Amino acid sequence: MEEAEKEQHQKRMQKQKEKVDSHIASATIERGVAILLTGNGKGKTSSAFGMVLRAMGYGHKIGIVQFIKGAQQCGEADYIWQHANNVELQQMGTGFTWNTQDKTADIEAAERTWLHAERMLQDESLNLVVLDELTYMLGYKYLDRHKVIEAISQRPHEQSVVVTGRGGGRELRTVMDTISEVKDIQHAFRNGIKARIGVDY
Repeated sequence: MEEAEKEQHQKRMQKQKEKVDSHIASATIERGVAILLTGNGKGKTSSAFGMVLRAMGYGHKIGIVQFIKGAQQCGEADYIWQHANNVELQQMGTGFTWNTQDKTADIEAAERTWLHAERMLQDESLNLVVLDELTYMLGYKYLDRHKVIEAISQRPHEQSVVVTGRGGGRELRTVMDTISEVKDIQHAFRNGIKARIGVDY
């Protein structure tokens, strides 16, 4: 690399560093964050469990509520039940609503499962709460949207919460600090490739 090119690169990186340092310095608020992982693409739950693993690395206490999964094997849940002492995991266990085809039973199951989530969102000892696939419960109107949003808004000051699932509505978005959308560009399943253990579940 030519000397002039090296110098130009160094100047660009210095400007970038100053910009990043400035953003870091301006972030002065210390509190838990609310994160929504949404969109039609694959990887929302995987991303949430990545944060669970990160929090586990720091010895944090974690609560997880899964509103759809639980009727079939889930590698993340299996690992947590076997190895994680500081993680509480609750599952609705009914599977997908298009499998149950019983709205009354689904609503009752969602409300029972929500009681665990509500308790976790009031527990100051929990550093992180993951509400996996919660958005579907709001979209299908299985849970009272206002009650859910209030519980998330009124959680302990230092507690972070991660909500996953498609949609969720504008009201939910208003109480979120970070919103990431996973875009569906291509999926193996549409080409006839079966879901892979250890990758898809």
